[in-house]
Amino acid sequence: MILATASRPAKRQAVKRTIAVYGSNGSDVDVRLVARSIAQAALEVLAGTRPVQQLSRSLEPDCYVSLQHRAALTRKHAAKARGNAQPHRSPMVRSVRACSISDTICEASIVVAEEQRCRAVAMRLERFDGVWRVTALEIG
Repeated sequence: MILATASRPAKRQAVKRTIAVYGSNGSDVDVRLVARSIAQAALEVLAGTRPVQQLSRSLEPDCYVSLQHRAALTRKHAAKARGNAQPHRSPMVRSVRACSISDTICEASIVVAEEQRCRAVAMRLERFDGVWRVTALEIG
């Protein structure tokens, strides 16, 4: 009796990529961590569990006003649809991908899981005076 066994291909080595940009003080900052925290906070604003004022330093004025307006519309719609002013609960960031455009510009895509669905968040971050700020924010 002859048994044929297929050999499994060797496991691919996981390559850990870090997109780090050096700030003005020389500290190593991973842009993905910044994007993750801003995306989490933005979705908490939409959920009504965080005040939008907490993002005033992280967002450009146009992004800030847009997020503020969308949060008000989301709360109003949720109150009509469910009789509940809290539309979403416990958004959780699942993954973050970042692409460095230049030394001072990065773009990030983030996947966020909520109770019943996943959402995509895209943002453009630019560094001004050593601080990352969101200049474009899209939440799906």
